[in-house]
This record gives sequence, C-alpha cells and structure tokens, in this order.
Amino acid sequence: MVPKRTTGPERPVLGLTMGDPAGIGPEVIAKALADKALARMCRPVVVGSRAVMERTIRSLKLPLQVVEFDPTNSARLKAGQVAVADALKNPLPRFRMGVAADVTGAASVDFIKTAVQLAQAGSLAGIVTAPINKEAMNMAGYHYPGHTELLADLTQSKEFGMMIVGGPLKIMFTTTHVAINSLSSMLTTERIAKAIRLAHLGLTRYFGIARPKIGVAALNPHAGEHGLFGNEEATSIAPAVQQARAAGIKASDPLPADTLFGKAARGAYDGVVAMYHDQGLIPLKLLAFGTCVNLTVGLPIIRTSVDHGTAYDIAGKGVAEHGSLLEAVKVAARLAQSWSPAARQSR
Repeated sequence: MVPKRTTGPERPVLGLTMGDPAGIGPEVIAKALADKALARMCRPVVVGSRAVMERTIRSLKLPLQVVEFDPTNSARLKAGQVAVADALKNPLPRFRMGVAADVTGAASVDFIKTAVQLAQAGSLAGIVTAPINKEAMNMAGYHYPGHTELLADLTQSKEFGMMIVGGPLKIMFTTTHVAINSLSSMLTTERIAKAIRLAHLGLTRYFGIARPKIGVAALNPHAGEHGLFGNEEATSIAPAVQQARAAGIKASDPLPADTLFGKAARGAYDGVVAMYHDQGLIPLKLLAFGTCVNLTVGLPIIRTSVDHGTAYDIAGKGVAEHGSLLEAVKVAARLAQSWSPAARQSR
C-alpha cells in the first residue's frame, strides 16, 4: 500500500480540509505541517479557518507561520510557512471544543466546498480531508451520511463509493452509515453490483492490478447456510456476482465474512466487497489501526481521508496523533502523480 515518495518540483499541491473545528482536525493538521515528512510528499494547503489554524499552532507551540494561499503562485514557501485558504466569509463565532454545534458543522461543509472548487479549478491536485462530525453537519442543515455523499453531490458524481485501505486489505463498502435493521432492504442486487464494479475500478485504476480477484462478503453467518440463517446471499448477492462475472470481473461467490477477511489478508484476494460498515472496518482496524486511508472511488478529483473521527473526547488536549493524516497524504500524493487530467475526465 505504501506509495512512492514524491520529491522536488513534482510534489503535488494538496488541500488539507480542516474538518470540524471543534474536533481534532486542526490539531492533526498542525502537527502534520510541523512534520518534515509532509513536505517531502507534497506542497500542503490548509483549507479551513485561518483564525482556527493560527490559534491551534499557538496552543501547540509549533514553529509555524500562517500565510494566505495564492493559487496563482505555486512557488515554494519559506521554511515554517503554512498556506491557508480561508473558506469562511465571516470569522467563526465562539464555539466549544468537543461539542457538536451548527456553526462548526456549517464551517466544515464550507471547507469541503472550497476545496472541491479549488481542485476542479486545477489549483489543487487533490484533497485530503480531516474528520467531520455528522451530527454537527446535520444540525447545520446538511443532511448527508458523511463526506462521501457530500463530495459526490458537489462533483455531480453518479457512481461512487468508499474504499478503505490498510495493511494488506483493500475494502469497498456496499453500505456505510446505515442502521443494522435497515441492511436487508438496502442490499439490493443493483447496489451490490455497483460496489463490485467500483472495487474493480479502484483496484485497477488506483493500484494498477490488471485483473483483480475480488472477494465478496456474505451478509449472514455461514453465508446463510442454504437459507437457514437468511436468504440475502441467494436473492441479492449471488445475482450481483453473476452480473459482475458477465462483465469480466473476477468476483467470488458470497463467502462467510469470518473466513473471507483472513484469506484476503493472506493474499487470496486483491480486494473485498463488504456489505456494511462494521463488517469491513473491524478487520481493517484490527490489522492497521491508525494507518488506514479512506479513498473515494468514482469522483473526478482525488480525495483521501483519515480513518478516524473527530474524537471530541480529546479535542483541544494536544494528544491527538497525526499518523493517519500522513498516510492519507501519501496515497493522495501517489495518485496525483499517476492520474493525468485526461484519465480523470474519463472516469
């Protein structure tokens, strides 16, 4: 999974969205900016609130100076300078760290909107997102399940999905943030077939695997045991697999999740299609906690993200780790080098 290091003039300009200002996003970004590893991978631009960034840098006592981002000038900044594209028309009103609020939810969406605009205009080669808080975003009137759906809406992308990579695993999710009691009705053949197509697209286009082998997870224990424990495998998942195979995709039969992920970790499959959020995230975080990267497949722009949330419980305490953000930057930098503008338009 580790991408090639990018150095010298080829380092891409990547936008780091601040995420929820009341969470750990500003802190992990500030710490990453102070880490010499980040500058070796890209030329970072913080898309967020200049005031919040300056306050965070002061509180952490980091030797950094905030300057305004100028998209017309890609010259290298001086050592210790941090370019910030302030996405807010007005400064944020006072807010409490670690507490969901409509003002911080609205700000986090403004950061994403601005980053997408800059990427679509060619000022950014890709974006790397710090975590947002879905409750705060909904309080602000933005009723999206998460980043992925908001980004798809902003870029008018019709077929998209969340792939998370970590350690030996690359997992595409059929559903993400939905209630368990809604799963059965949501796992339609069409939705599962789309997830398999996106897994194939992600593995071929992003990771250069010519004919990837994709393991498809069952929903029920023992893959339903011929209907004894559920029939979604026969009624929804298997027909989706048949559609994928007819299109030339090497997809497995629905396999029990308790064995599939172990086989994939040992190399039997290049990627896995999970039916729901925790089914895929539990093995990922067991094997690669803190280094997983969220990759949105199907967008016309490059987008990666950290594998953690806003961590309200430690926000503002100065103890957040920035390793996941560095991993997300590594992946985005590699993709920015390998993706040509023509390739992006063809997606």
